[in-house]
Amino acid sequence: MYLLSDYNYDLPVDRIAQVPAAERDGSRLLRLDKNTGAVSHNFFREIENFLHRGDLLVINNTKVIPARLKGKKETGGKVEVLIIDYYQGLKQYEETGFFKCDCLIRASKSPKKGAVLLLGKDDSLSARVEKLKDGIFEVKFFTNGNFSEILRKTGEIPLPPYIKRTPSATGDDKIQERTGDKENYQTVYAEEEGAVAAPTAGLHFTESLIKRLTKKGIEFAGLTLHVGYGTFVPVRVNDIRDHHIHSEYFSLSPGTAEQINKAKEDGRRIVAVGTTSVRTLEFLADDDGRLHPASGMCNLFIYPGYRFKIIDAMITNFHLPQSTLLMLVSAFAGRKNILSAYEDAVKNKYRFFSYGDAMLID
Repeated sequence: MYLLSDYNYDLPVDRIAQVPAAERDGSRLLRLDKNTGAVSHNFFREIENFLHRGDLLVINNTKVIPARLKGKKETGGKVEVLIIDYYQGLKQYEETGFFKCDCLIRASKSPKKGAVLLLGKDDSLSARVEKLKDGIFEVKFFTNGNFSEILRKTGEIPLPPYIKRTPSATGDDKIQERTGDKENYQTVYAEEEGAVAAPTAGLHFTESLIKRLTKKGIEFAGLTLHVGYGTFVPVRVNDIRDHHIHSEYFSLSPGTAEQINKAKEDGRRIVAVGTTSVRTLEFLADDDGRLHPASGMCNLFIYPGYRFKIIDAMITNFHLPQSTLLMLVSAFAGRKNILSAYEDAVKNKYRFFSYGDAMLID
């Protein structure tokens, strides 16, 4: 269970969702019994039938920033910049007045240290390459105003690399039903800016569904984990125990920690919405399953053999072959159960990955 090849499965390319469902809660929902491996096929809006009064759903309220910037090098030639460490850049900005962070840069010829980049349609944002190490560029940005506001006007939502189309900012009836990726690639409860990828399990929730669940006596608690680009970085070692997972900034407030601890003490289920919520909760839980409020960097790698301390169920999407997220759900439900459920999902033409369908594992 520690070999990378143990987490492979066959997925036809046409099963990778390129656009969201016409309605968020109209996506499909595969329910997996983690103890028996039994599955059932449903729609996400029916999830209230499988949740119990008193359940506490823990959501990740991070908000995706328009982290992709297009422009040109001062010397000519197109360039594309992807901010991958927004939180650290924000700290630099607050301390120094300059936004400096790690980025990925795509260009016909890789820019060197000192290269000046002109970004945005009207070159409204300039930047300079400060360092380059292992394919990661440290970039310093220069603005005449608030960096975050300029980024909102200038940047694009960074869709995952397996979505093979240009992001739609305003919507296109031929592409998707709602108003475009700036809305679709955000959860309806997104608040805290900082992610470069969405916590995709939460994309299936609508405000009306949340109201119905609340009316049924189901609680919600919010934490923050800013999903980084590292979530897409492939595992490159044969023994997964040798993999070093990326770190991501998290924050859990005293009020939320108290709410979750109270639910646990009452014997109510803790249902994590998304693998980001799972990692944050398990990272912060002590051996007795109690949470303590904190903020910092989460680098917990969960794979089979891990002993879960706090979560009882999880809502998640379908994950890439040989990915750390597939390993996480395998740790929770068993590798054979997960791979069998995935095979069933492929046969039943479920849609996979960020804009795809969902699973409830309980």
